[in-house]
Amino acid sequence: MSNLQDPRVLFALERTALAWNRSGLALIAFGFVIEKSNLIVQLVDPEKYQNKIVYNHWLGIAVILFGILINIGSILQYRTGLKSLTPSEFIPDYQIRHPVLLNLFTVLTGILLIISFWVS
Repeated sequence: MSNLQDPRVLFALERTALAWNRSGLALIAFGFVIEKSNLIVQLVDPEKYQNKIVYNHWLGIAVILFGILINIGSILQYRTGLKSLTPSEFIPDYQIRHPVLLNLFTVLTGILLIISFWVS
């Protein structure tokens, strides 16, 4: 439990949640690049690199799922941190939901991205 009685603790907690969001988003983007590298391999020689194509597909999905898990963990950590703050560390009328909403949007984007690999 925080005893600093300082609103900057809330801002530090929010910055940490947003930093984890960036990390999860970067992993999702990296997973997308890995999965889409199959297109280049298919143009070169699809028969020769068939195993690599399947491997890249599942590796890309695994990295995207890891990014999604990072964002879910960020939400849980942020909410746990909010519970530890005292009322004097909150700013009146300050919206504390925005990091959670941003992380949820990133999770939804990652899920839709994975679904798009099978729909196309």
